[in-house]
Amino acid sequence: MTQSYDVVDLIRTKRDGGTLSSAQISWLIGAYTEGTVADEQMSALAMAILLRGMSRAETAQWTTAMINSGERMDFSALTRSDGRRRLTADKHSTGGVGDKITLPLAPLVASFCVPVPQLSGRGLGHTGGTLDKLESIPGWRAALSNQEILHQLDTVGAVICAAGSGLAPADKKLYALRDVTGTVESIPLIASSIMSKKIAEGTDALVLDVKVGTGAFMRTDDDAAELARTMVALGTDAGVRTTALLTEMNTPLGLTSGNAVEVEESMEVLAGGGPADVVELTVELAREMLAGVGITDVDPVENLRNGKAMDTWRAMIAAQGGDPDAPLPKPQHEHTITAEDSGTLARLDAYGVGIAAWRLGAGRARKEDPVQAAAGVRLHAKPGDTVTAGQPLITLCTDDQSRLPRAQEALSGAVEVIDGAVVENAGLIKARVAAEDL
Repeated sequence: MTQSYDVVDLIRTKRDGGTLSSAQISWLIGAYTEGTVADEQMSALAMAILLRGMSRAETAQWTTAMINSGERMDFSALTRSDGRRRLTADKHSTGGVGDKITLPLAPLVASFCVPVPQLSGRGLGHTGGTLDKLESIPGWRAALSNQEILHQLDTVGAVICAAGSGLAPADKKLYALRDVTGTVESIPLIASSIMSKKIAEGTDALVLDVKVGTGAFMRTDDDAAELARTMVALGTDAGVRTTALLTEMNTPLGLTSGNAVEVEESMEVLAGGGPADVVELTVELAREMLAGVGITDVDPVENLRNGKAMDTWRAMIAAQGGDPDAPLPKPQHEHTITAEDSGTLARLDAYGVGIAAWRLGAGRARKEDPVQAAAGVRLHAKPGDTVTAGQPLITLCTDDQSRLPRAQEALSGAVEVIDGAVVENAGLIKARVAAEDL
């Protein structure tokens, strides 16, 4: 019979800076999932964790308990022609503005015969959702059964789809609670939330893209580095080859933020073009994913140039009911914001652009809200570019004209043009964290 505990004792222990045992954590997560532990009790404990933190061992056990609350996916049936198991690789981003990297990345890595099971989510607030973007492709569907996922990985090599309800149900329940109790910012709880789903997904190698800046959840380098180290430790402790890149998110990625507009830009990258920053990050993450499964003697750029990544994209979209040749939705209304002065574009705030795209209809305030496929923002210049007064800077796209004024308000103060040169920033990729760095 499983040991039972008094949840109030556990709350007091963490409130006073104590450590919870593995047995206590396992019981707690199981009891909360079953409804034995009440929401108000878990809320109190989550606040205590936010204020007091958790050790690496506590966080690892918390993550394991959430994984054990549901099912684990198994890709061991994926084999090569010689009968050896094919190792899978995956990527997770902590979310940013214009972050369409999953779209070109999954087919790019899969084009090197590495299966990519990319379980993705929907947008909430100013950060976009991968599934929302892909649903702008006519016919494409996000919901697949485990059998369909396995078949698509075996035949196409890549799948981007919604996570099933059976993965880490404890996390789903706890996440909703944290969202309304002011405890979202706890790094151990963020890390365990992300990693419980990724580990349960069953991937062999995982690369984390931890965004840092105004358009990211983590605003400072220190917080982003702590989150990256925590997640890399969780993956490593669970036997998953895990690395993380800290990447800049003060400026939107690429020249688009929204749904169909980001799909369009992703296809440009897959065709061998696209904005330099999107290409750079896609290629660097591809290198990390390939290295995670032991492939270090290839250059991902080649499969963007030779069309292999695009071929995999087309097969992946078609396998999920989408038409890769169908025209993408176009907005009914557009409004272009022009430069007020001539000079150098010094700043284009990612958060302001993300809020504008959200208000145009590309994102949602609540999980049940619908999104517009054609809504979003197109950028005509990036920081460092020379602009002239009257030149187009940003085009707002929406199907609902009444949304334009509030989207414009979001961009008030988000654009800065100066007379003179812009100081060079440190670059897109700020740091790398691996198991040997812990």
